[in-house]
Amino acid sequence: MDGYYAWMIVATALVLMMTTPALALFYGGMSRSKSVLNMMMMSYVAMAVVGIVYVLWGWSMSFGSEDELGGLFANPFELFGLDGVGWTSYIAVMFQMTFAVITAALISGAIADRVKLSSWIVFLPLWITFSYFPIAHMVWSTGVGFISKHFAAQDYAGGTVVHINAGVAGLVLALIIGKRVGFGKEPMRPHNLTLTMIGAGLLWFGWYGFNVGSLVFVAGDGGEADTAQFMSETGVTFLNTTIATMAAMLGWLLVERILHGKATSLGAASGIVAGLVAITPSCGAVELPGAIAIGAIAGALCAWAVGLKYKLGLDDSLDVVGVHLVGGIVGTVLIGVFSSADAPGGIDGLFYGGGFGSLGDQAAAAGFAILWSGVVTALIGFAIKYTIGWRISAEDEVEGIDFAEHGESAYDFGRDLGSFASSGTATTSSVLKKTVTEGANA
Repeated sequence: MDGYYAWMIVATALVLMMTTPALALFYGGMSRSKSVLNMMMMSYVAMAVVGIVYVLWGWSMSFGSEDELGGLFANPFELFGLDGVGWTSYIAVMFQMTFAVITAALISGAIADRVKLSSWIVFLPLWITFSYFPIAHMVWSTGVGFISKHFAAQDYAGGTVVHINAGVAGLVLALIIGKRVGFGKEPMRPHNLTLTMIGAGLLWFGWYGFNVGSLVFVAGDGGEADTAQFMSETGVTFLNTTIATMAAMLGWLLVERILHGKATSLGAASGIVAGLVAITPSCGAVELPGAIAIGAIAGALCAWAVGLKYKLGLDDSLDVVGVHLVGGIVGTVLIGVFSSADAPGGIDGLFYGGGFGSLGDQAAAAGFAILWSGVVTALIGFAIKYTIGWRISAEDEVEGIDFAEHGESAYDFGRDLGSFASSGTATTSSVLKKTVTEGANA
């Protein structure tokens, strides 16, 4: 037991690191230089807002015992403010809190460069309350939540709860908010792929807390049987997470090479994340061949899907839909094909003689999560659009959201610009632009 709790503290810290700095660096590097600070701030703010909401009513809504509306969510007031939750359960609360944080932060990549920070702060508690907490309850409250009660679907660490949920939200918001100024007409390339590669590496490292930390461990007397269960489940999920990610990176690079003639560093970083996303729900359901197959398929399909946004005119800024929604669906549904009764999940899929039953359950769970997240996000998204509004002005977007929203620049390239940025005054982008222009004409 002591070893289990020690590991869970480490796993929680690893998942916390996945949002900041890992996701912030990954997204920040993919952004343009004039919006990198805002992009990173969206992850940091998500951690602050969602973390507080989670301990107030999120844990209660997700894992409370008093079900509401047939298992759609638990009573938010039963354990409000962790009232009645023992100190020994605080590690579990913290661990689950980090999942809620990164799920919300993932959405920000789809709406980069154009959203007011105030609107993002209003969106976070609403979306996490009405989309994340209910789906977490429906999937992970075994035998009680709506999805777990009606479908024998496996989701080891969040294919539906995290990635499909966030991917659908990103898609809906990108459609509601609209395209960036100049999308499809001017290049919007990543400004610093070094940051993105570092972020991808940190995400891979932190993901071991995400997946391996999600083991369902029911302790007995602390004897050899407990130790064997703990070691076997952590070993399977550890190896599956690793090998699937490797296969996904290669799958992405292969498709890039075929379609575009180049295997890029951005493709490698994106392939890593696609593999991690796909193996998240399936890491405890499949054996080694299944993990390799799921990773390779996810890497290839996500690489192809990312390119579709230009053909469809969807301004998903940092490929949240192509990676997290597509990868989450692939990893969730393919459990029904590659799962094995010899894995911790204990269910045979189609290729292991289990028939179509598991495949149907997995598809149904994924479909329900898509429907729930889509409807909830649309309601919240339109409500914000027609009240306080989502977007900064077109002028501010062109000049840079970092100046417009934060009065800062990630990179100070000149003495005049740097003096304004460090003066502590509320400097606007227009003033900075005027200063640089006057300096050039002097």
